[in-house]
Amino acid sequence: MCHTAPNLLRALLSHLTKAIAEYIIYQVESGAHCIQIFDSWGGQLPPDMWEKWSKTYITEIVSIVRKRCPKTPLVLYINGNGGLLERMKGTGVDVIGLDWTVDMADGRKRLGSDIGVQGNVDPAYLFAPLPAVTQEIQRVVKCAGPHRHILNLGHGVLVGTPEEAVAHFFDVTKSLKYDSSSQNQAMEESKLLV
Repeated sequence: MCHTAPNLLRALLSHLTKAIAEYIIYQVESGAHCIQIFDSWGGQLPPDMWEKWSKTYITEIVSIVRKRCPKTPLVLYINGNGGLLERMKGTGVDVIGLDWTVDMADGRKRLGSDIGVQGNVDPAYLFAPLPAVTQEIQRVVKCAGPHRHILNLGHGVLVGTPEEAVAHFFDVTKSLKYDSSSQNQAMEESKLLV
């Protein structure tokens, strides 16, 4: 449609943008404390097409919501977003959700520490033995750094995932205490090994 009927697509996306923004505002006024915007197919677009056909409208949604709900945190998640991270930051959201294909340390480095990150434990890890799940959670948290991180899966729970593993994910997550001194010590020890 972007090639065969671009004017029609622009009109449709403009209409959807206003409707989505109003629905987000309704959700916040009804008690939502945080909003996540899913650009479900954005990762399938080349970056220039995403800029034109997705980012423009997401940025407008964010702008409309910010005027009426300025204190509500906004999260943007795009499945397959590795090639779009820096562009996503330009939408004005507070947090960028990283899918499991983006290395958390690399994602944090590319985005900087002035924006939050969410994710990004590979959902397939929930099929692994529980100690491996724990290690992966700890690795992701360490790579995300001490500030502005929402631990989550890098996508939804897969069909057939053992409930015990989901419960373990939550139990480990709730038990975490971030200790920046231990991270600094570990970094110093790794420098000594090099």
